[in-house]
Amino acid sequence: MPEKNRPVPLYTTSGSLGGFLYYPNIFNSDGEWIGWLTADQEVYSVFGSYVGWLHKDYRILRKRAEDYDHPNQTPPAPPARFAPPALVPLPPLMGEISPSTIDVLEERPDLLPTRDTFAYTDDVD
Repeated sequence: MPEKNRPVPLYTTSGSLGGFLYYPNIFNSDGEWIGWLTADQEVYSVFGSYVGWLHKDYRILRKRAEDYDHPNQTPPAPPARFAPPALVPLPPLMGEISPSTIDVLEERPDLLPTRDTFAYTDDVD
């Protein structure tokens, strides 16, 4: 279980900073809310769609061919803006993941948009 009193950096498999877990909320590296974590370690976007799960080494993973058996969840109330720390520890060495699993923050960051992502896009006819 992640610590509840301090932010935990989330890294990608390649070692880049992907965001922060400030339990139960997930923020991008700019401090914008992008999702939350359930008690079962499942990750959902701010719009309530299933994203993947939190691995024990603090990566957000997902099956490449997800079967969509996870119903949408009602998002919690948005948290206050998060001020990311100025310094983060170096990333740990990450273990291999199977070819059927992807690192969401590395390969599919679009699954974790901010709440205002679609506010500035033009309507497409």
